[in-house]
Amino acid sequence: MTLIGWLQILLFFAAVLALTKPVGLYLFHVFESPTQPLPRVLGPVERVLLRLCGVDRAREQTWGRYTAALLAFSAMSVVGLYVLQRLQHVLPFNPQHLPAVGPALAFNTAASFTSNTNWQSYAGESTMSYATQMVGLTWQNFASAAAGMGVALALARGLTRRPGPDGHKTLGNFWVDLVRGTLYVLLPLSFLVALFFVSQGVLQNLSPYHPVTTVEGVKQTLAFGPVASQEAIKMLGTNGGGFFNANSAHPFENPTPLTNFVQLLLIFVIPAGLTHTYGKMTGDTKQGWALFAAMSVLFLVGAGASYAAESHANPALASAHVLQDGNLEGKEARFGVAASTLFATVTTDASCGAVNSMHDSFTALGGLVPLVNMQLGEVIFGGVGAGLYGILVMAVLAVFIAGLMVGRTPEFLGKKIEAREMKLAMLYVLVFPLVALGLSAVGAVLPQGTSSLNNAGPHGLSEILYAYTSGVANNGSAFAGLNANTSFWNISLGMAMLAGRFLMMVPVLALAGSLVGKKVVPPGPGTFPTQGVLFTGLLVSVVVIVGALTFFPALSLGPIVEHFLGAAGKVY
Repeated sequence: MTLIGWLQILLFFAAVLALTKPVGLYLFHVFESPTQPLPRVLGPVERVLLRLCGVDRAREQTWGRYTAALLAFSAMSVVGLYVLQRLQHVLPFNPQHLPAVGPALAFNTAASFTSNTNWQSYAGESTMSYATQMVGLTWQNFASAAAGMGVALALARGLTRRPGPDGHKTLGNFWVDLVRGTLYVLLPLSFLVALFFVSQGVLQNLSPYHPVTTVEGVKQTLAFGPVASQEAIKMLGTNGGGFFNANSAHPFENPTPLTNFVQLLLIFVIPAGLTHTYGKMTGDTKQGWALFAAMSVLFLVGAGASYAAESHANPALASAHVLQDGNLEGKEARFGVAASTLFATVTTDASCGAVNSMHDSFTALGGLVPLVNMQLGEVIFGGVGAGLYGILVMAVLAVFIAGLMVGRTPEFLGKKIEAREMKLAMLYVLVFPLVALGLSAVGAVLPQGTSSLNNAGPHGLSEILYAYTSGVANNGSAFAGLNANTSFWNISLGMAMLAGRFLMMVPVLALAGSLVGKKVVPPGPGTFPTQGVLFTGLLVSVVVIVGALTFFPALSLGPIVEHFLGAAGKVY
């Protein structure tokens, strides 16, 4: 560990903190103000798009209609992306004449990008044509991120709104949220970021791949393509799917330390800003800062733990008497240990999944941190939208526990938390471990699962656990020590990603629908405050306890026992 390494982490956090309020205010202006930014420029575009889709901006939806619109749109997205991959060999913009994607892999990829997971069982430059990359994958990066923002805003509206005078309990309009999130937020920011990336050396062209001969006389092929445009939304939308197989470790995707820092900021900027948007919606910005504080504590602890772990020597190399200055195995030499561990922490905190190093090569404890980050429920800033609605569900659990401790009916923002709300919150919490641990158990015993492993013992179990955790958490990163491009893994991971996205979104929207109809009770002497240090501490404790109690037994058999075996000189 070095002072410069710690300064990198603190500088990054300071930049996120500085951007949270202005980004949050802009998002509030986009989604909750009567007039949106640049009304003369973007306003007519919004009206035309909604008119073409037959959507009335003034007509809001109940939670049931909002959910139906979300599910219908997502289902059509899966089908459309699947068909595009299966037909890419007959479509234009395929200069390498890449063949059609196989059925199982096409399903996996369609489920992956529609669910904002972007798990990749393939090498992008040798599998997907330019048409598939641009029309299919990049489009889904925008659409899935905008859909996530819509669900988060729907839950925030459920908490902050009162029933209308006509008795209707509406949460907004999914199609309006989808269009505004794309048009006012994701598109303009991605355009500016893509220009910046091009200026730094990120590729953006439609040229065929170029054969070259190295100085040593080795012939190889340089892959080209529209990289910068996908790279921008890949980070901003917390998608993570790389144009190249090496993802953000590839110099054509992430050429300089400056682009590395900007990519990290892009991952956190919208999830962090949404906490301030939520505070503005409540009428008390301290409510948003309390959520931000809880997320920040969990982030800083994870970043520090990962950096400390990777600053120690790799046990496998130490046993071979190799001199080491930290664990450089699997790290990109341009970034080193500090920037690599910070990237690994940020990308698994925010369900992004982009990587600039090989997580499979981290030490046991260094690899434990990204795994735990995902298993805490995508609440440490989390994905675009998913982080806010995840932490709000945990906040509902926290105020319920606080109410039990003082013998008072729990209240959140003046609305009573009763049996229905707790059932929905617990359904949301239980879906994650049920799917992730259940599929991990199946993958660990069936030959179709274990035959893909490249490692035995606890590390092999960690690879299986990481894969399904990443899928259900809609993260998309991997230990990469297993071959996931088989029918078993493609189908099972595809189902895991869809379950982790939509089986968790539905209870969130149902919770929003239940809360929006409740009357607001004025705060009294026994009301538990939800905007101070005490609430932040309780919220952090609930997040950690729920994750620890659920996943600790599995972690004990994987990375934890691997750490002790490594300390004893036994390395798998």
